[in-house]
Amino acid sequence: MARTVSRHSKDAEGAVVDCELGGVARKRRTDELWERWDRHMAAQVCRGRADVLMILCCLVAGLTDSTVYNAFSTFVSMQTDLSSGNTIFLGLGASFKDSTKPFAWAKSLASIACFLLGAFCFSRFCRYLGPLRRKTMVLSFLIQSSMVILTAALVQADIVDGTVQAVVVGIRWREMIPITILSFQAAGQIVGSRDLDLHEIPTVVVTTVICDFGMDPRLFSSLKSNAVRNRRFFAFTAMLIGALVGGRIAKSTGGIEIALWISGGIKLVITGCWLFWPEDSS
Repeated sequence: MARTVSRHSKDAEGAVVDCELGGVARKRRTDELWERWDRHMAAQVCRGRADVLMILCCLVAGLTDSTVYNAFSTFVSMQTDLSSGNTIFLGLGASFKDSTKPFAWAKSLASIACFLLGAFCFSRFCRYLGPLRRKTMVLSFLIQSSMVILTAALVQADIVDGTVQAVVVGIRWREMIPITILSFQAAGQIVGSRDLDLHEIPTVVVTTVICDFGMDPRLFSSLKSNAVRNRRFFAFTAMLIGALVGGRIAKSTGGIEIALWISGGIKLVITGCWLFWPEDSS
């Protein structure tokens, strides 16, 4: 009887030891996984082929600006582009009073101010975390996509009227909500392109892209020998396609929410790409 009790107690002690060892092993594996994840997120992303993601950002800019302009008569990405965008609208509003749109200048001013604030915040946020670290790019584009999706949800829920070409005298102050949110997030795109040293793809400006494309001394060189020219061409084309698609969607649906959902989805895809983007080996 004593031997049986002793054997059972030893078995129980062995089970406890095995359980403790198993817990230690699981904790070690968990710690190793977290360390690998931390190293993965802290790594510098490779600039190679990052131009594809920035060109997608041009597509998003075309989508959002074409639809938002149709609904709110202002831009959220192009602050100083194509006849100087919102800058001209602001100047016209201050110097020439339109009785049907007495506060249109306020929307342009809000857009410019929030774009400037976005550039200030995104640049310092990226600089603090490390401009080309994976976690920096993922967080930056996650914030941008979340803000676009939030705006789409607000319009979808009729909190903000996103009706295209609605006849409105004066200003609907709730329009300021999507204008400020979208303008703020748009600045994150150009900050990203600057951090990636892709100055030829500013993502929110077309005029300089067209000018630099025309000024390129190697404009007619072979396709493989001038990557910068190719990027400018595809950036312009992507923004044009985005504007065409956005305008078509707005015309067929009578609203801007569909284009905003698509824009938010594209930015989420870009965020996911950064999560698994190749590491810089240099």
